[in-house]
Amino acid sequence: MVGAGGRLGAALVRAFKKNFSVLAFDRTRLDLAASEHGLRDSLGRTGFDVLINAAALTNVDYCENHRAEAMQLNATAPRRLAEICHERGVRFIHVSTDYVFDGEKYEPYTEDDVARPISVYGESKREGEVQVLAAYPDALVVRVSWVFGPDRPSFVDALLKKARMEENVAAVADKFSTPTYTEDIAAMFGILFGQKPARGLLHLTSRGSCSWQEYAQWALDCCHRFGLPMKARVVGASSLGEMTNFIARRPVYTVLGTAKFAALANTETPEWHDAVERYIREHYARTL
Repeated sequence: MVGAGGRLGAALVRAFKKNFSVLAFDRTRLDLAASEHGLRDSLGRTGFDVLINAAALTNVDYCENHRAEAMQLNATAPRRLAEICHERGVRFIHVSTDYVFDGEKYEPYTEDDVARPISVYGESKREGEVQVLAAYPDALVVRVSWVFGPDRPSFVDALLKKARMEENVAAVADKFSTPTYTEDIAAMFGILFGQKPARGLLHLTSRGSCSWQEYAQWALDCCHRFGLPMKARVVGASSLGEMTNFIARRPVYTVLGTAKFAALANTETPEWHDAVERYIREHYARTL
């Protein structure tokens, strides 16, 4: 597991340790900025049947001003990992993002839709997809969106932290995608491991769609329902245009369709309301 120190990587390691022997590589054990020889040397001392790359440079605004670094970590390094896996004849799964789309479709994107990123981050992740599949056509590239979970704070944690201290909170009401729980992504991975190996592009997100404001309001409602101490009760609406601190452009609509996964796994992905409620109940409530 590459990227074991991240929000998704940590969840995948925790889940897979129940049934598999897992080698966890965080940035101290495997540096994606290393040369090809360095990556081969780090992986050459280990044996594995599947390599999952959940590592990436994900700071959207930082990427905008550091294109070379973004391309190195999000495209070049994944390609090298894919080449190593291809040579060894082992499975390679690479994690990508909804930000590869321009957000202009306004209905769920499928794996067959043309990716047109509008930020350096999106460009680097799309280039990673292209290079991985060119280097190893049997690789699997999974796209995720609005990932939250217990291993590292995300949007929902920051919003609820503010709602505990202030009565007035707000979130963007004109940007849409799907919140996805890391524990659910790990479960989806587990289902895929029990199937004939999937290849190409695959969307792994919750079902449904919402704005940041709707997401935040539902999380806050869950907290009140579970009796958690919150000063705020209503999440006000702001607009993407008001976010003057943003450097990079954000796509407005990046909901990912999950019909392909449902057909492969013979089951639907979890609905986002349920996913957020479970996170609040199973993890967030225990941290207060």
